[in-house]
Amino acid sequence: MNYIAGFVAAVPAASKEAYRTHVVEAASVLKEFGPTRMVEAWGDDVPGGKTTDFKRAVKATPDEVVVFSWHEYPDKAAADAAYRTMMSDQRVAKIVATMPFDGQRMMIGGFASIIDEGASGKPGYIDGSLVPVPLANKAAYLAVASKHAAVIREFGATRIVEAWGDDISDGVVTDYRTAVKAEDGEAVVYSWVEWPSKQVRDEGWKKVIADPRMYADITPYDNGRRVHGGFAPILDA
Repeated sequence: MNYIAGFVAAVPAASKEAYRTHVVEAASVLKEFGPTRMVEAWGDDVPGGKTTDFKRAVKATPDEVVVFSWHEYPDKAAADAAYRTMMSDQRVAKIVATMPFDGQRMMIGGFASIIDEGASGKPGYIDGSLVPVPLANKAAYLAVASKHAAVIREFGATRIVEAWGDDISDGVVTDYRTAVKAEDGEAVVYSWVEWPSKQVRDEGWKKVIADPRMYADITPYDNGRRVHGGFAPILDA
């Protein structure tokens, strides 16, 4: 299955167009290193949470918006090779030096996909999540997530990806483990749902939430620490 380089960042709302221009220019260079897809999605419906949320995860200020983005690679070897090459490319160094946001608060990690259901296309809307899952519950999580994916796709989602944390080191300012308050013995799952539009997503989730199949199994993780939000794509390359 695919290997995912996942990113979450806080970008000033006033810099949306500057950010869009930046990621388009970056994609024109990064495509040379082998990603099969690069997606950038702008925060649209990113609620606060009691224990965790995306805004706290990247220490977003009131005038900043959360961006959820990822790069897909055929496998981990391809992702690792791309990273090594990028780090020696002067064009990439310039891209990093001119980022229109605080890169120190951007979360970066590598994730191995364990579920990839549906067709990869041009979604009109994306739901993104970060989930803390006990390592011992990986098989149980896969089983439950697979059942839920089938229900969610039945009600309009076009693709669902669940990617297991593989290379997520601790950060100085922010990181994925802190984002979900991960405990010892827990992994972080980076996941998303692709929808044709926000309207389909909103109508779909009403049906999903009301469907008893979503509650037939014991949840193999602490749902109170799950981070989630809705995002509008601004780049799909």
